[in-house]
Amino acid sequence: MQAPTPSVFDIETNMHRIAILCLTSLLVGTLSAVTSPVQPLPKDLSTTQLEQHLLAIDSELHQLARFNPRSGTGSIGYRSPHHPSADQLEWVQIELTQPTPINQIVLVPAIWRDTENGFQADGFPVDFRILAGTDHDSDGTVIASFSEKDRLLPRIAPLVVPCDTTASWVRVEATKLSARQFDGAFNLELAELLIFSGEENVAIHRPITLPAADPYGEPPLSLARKKEFLVDGFVPYQMDTGQGDKAVAFFNGADPAATPSITIDLLAVVPLSRIHLHTVEQSDTAPQSNNSGFGLPEHFIVEGAQRADFADAVRLMEYRKASIYNVGPILVRKFPEAHCRYVRLTALEPDLLYDEKNVRAKVGFAEMELFAQGVNVALGKPVSTQFLTENRPKSLLTDGSNFYGRILTTREWMAQLARRHELERERPLLTAELTRRYAAQKNNLRLMMWLATLLLVGIGITILINRSLRQRAIHRTREQIAADLHDELGANLHAIGLLSDFVRREKDNPKQLDLLMQRMRSLTERTASATKYCTNMLESKGLYDNLAEDMRRTATRLTADHQHDLKFEGEARLQDISPRRRIDLFLFYKECLTNIIRHAEATQITTHLIAGESTVTLTVTDNGHGLHGESPDSLKRRARLLKSTLTTESLPCGGTQVSLQFKTRYAHKRKP
Repeated sequence: MQAPTPSVFDIETNMHRIAILCLTSLLVGTLSAVTSPVQPLPKDLSTTQLEQHLLAIDSELHQLARFNPRSGTGSIGYRSPHHPSADQLEWVQIELTQPTPINQIVLVPAIWRDTENGFQADGFPVDFRILAGTDHDSDGTVIASFSEKDRLLPRIAPLVVPCDTTASWVRVEATKLSARQFDGAFNLELAELLIFSGEENVAIHRPITLPAADPYGEPPLSLARKKEFLVDGFVPYQMDTGQGDKAVAFFNGADPAATPSITIDLLAVVPLSRIHLHTVEQSDTAPQSNNSGFGLPEHFIVEGAQRADFADAVRLMEYRKASIYNVGPILVRKFPEAHCRYVRLTALEPDLLYDEKNVRAKVGFAEMELFAQGVNVALGKPVSTQFLTENRPKSLLTDGSNFYGRILTTREWMAQLARRHELERERPLLTAELTRRYAAQKNNLRLMMWLATLLLVGIGITILINRSLRQRAIHRTREQIAADLHDELGANLHAIGLLSDFVRREKDNPKQLDLLMQRMRSLTERTASATKYCTNMLESKGLYDNLAEDMRRTATRLTADHQHDLKFEGEARLQDISPRRRIDLFLFYKECLTNIIRHAEATQITTHLIAGESTVTLTVTDNGHGLHGESPDSLKRRARLLKSTLTTESLPCGGTQVSLQFKTRYAHKRKP
């Protein structure tokens, strides 16, 4: 046999190796996160971060392989003896026969269809550890350990455990079992145990050691549960990636008496060591019309050669369909490395279909993969057949697709299913937290709407109150102006009238006449200033700044023909009264004098103003003919503006006494 041709295959193989190394490192990083996730709790993330994380999960889930349980018949895996309690020791050990570098171990659970909860793992251990060792190390090293706290269950996904060791045996040792579904007894059950060295499953068809004899090793117990089924390469899933182009299987008829064959030209001599034969997928009907392994020859051989005529053929493998338990979606066979360019599958006994009149032979596969150093070198290579009807194109055998989409390597497929499991566990937590936050936001929004409504009502009420206050202020201003006009201008006009009378009386006395005219001029200017004040009480600067002096001056002017006694107590405190109240107090006093002059016919007037610590009291007394009825409206109006107490009474000896008292509200405290 010739040496391999390096110029074509080596370049392609090296490129595939680089791709596999990159993929392996990516998977190791991803799976490390899967087996020991360090994710922030949903409550630690903002709502926006939760929404973005949920979108990222959905996007990633869309790109991952999906769970698609197998249908039909086939092997189930390994089941240990059962026990009445969970705390029992059960183990299973894979013998690799020689020290082998391994970097990943995959435990595939046996699956049970629960009528209420759907598919569930059956007999998957609760507490267990994985050990690896060599022939010289019987105790081994613990690669990983899991307990109930890790919450591995419920699951139907494979458990992927990264590792980096060299071992000649790997043991799964369970110390706490879970109950199987149909009777509640406790046992250890696994569908498949895969041990990867790179892309190679080195556990395939390896010997298995048990702590005791396999209870399912002999009839009449379950033929579908034997220890060798733990490493037969059959998992309880269909390869359903949902990505890439979908393709139907190559499925053609043959002469029942002939020996049809399928030949793949690899275009170069390559070192083959493994073959994957994907059987024809079952239809989606219920029930299905065919058995598992439909189209798979009952007996076939696979040969490799470097020559097209197979004169130098080497048998790579032989297969006999001994029972329904050695048929599955993917037949995996390893063989000693052989350098070949051409590979031929010969159906020595095709699959026969019987009807009432005829016997028909069928041969079919969804894909044929040939591996050299972990790479499928058959992908896209030309195919030829013999003694087969050409109902479907031969290229379907090497197009890299099955009925569900792109075909993955076994390691990548298991990794994607494990990743899907973790994301599908995390997603409900995110959606529950988002639902809680949306509900809280809805409640907050409802509360904000109520607050906004109350705010609008409050604004409306405030507007109404403000309008009412403005109306009251307008009314008060009008009343103030009316009072000021009446008290100030009325008194001034009355004084001007009196001065006019004096002018007529003193017209022959130029000196006195000039004095009277000056007083009239001064009074006129004061009246003009007071008129401006009536528009804005504080506009007339300096008006009644010295209240006591203004009261004296006014009393002198208005009561020139009367005997007037004016006394002050606490005069210094008058400056602490606000300007507005000083003005109102002065005008009240002026109105009192005007009323006495106009109506009382008095000859004597007494004024007493007391400015105390907290109150101001003004008392005006005359000896006129007294007051008949209530207090004058002008005095009551001015007293109301001062927010003071007004009392008027007629004296027993004749005359009237008017008293005004109010609490002081000093504009500022006098400094000591």
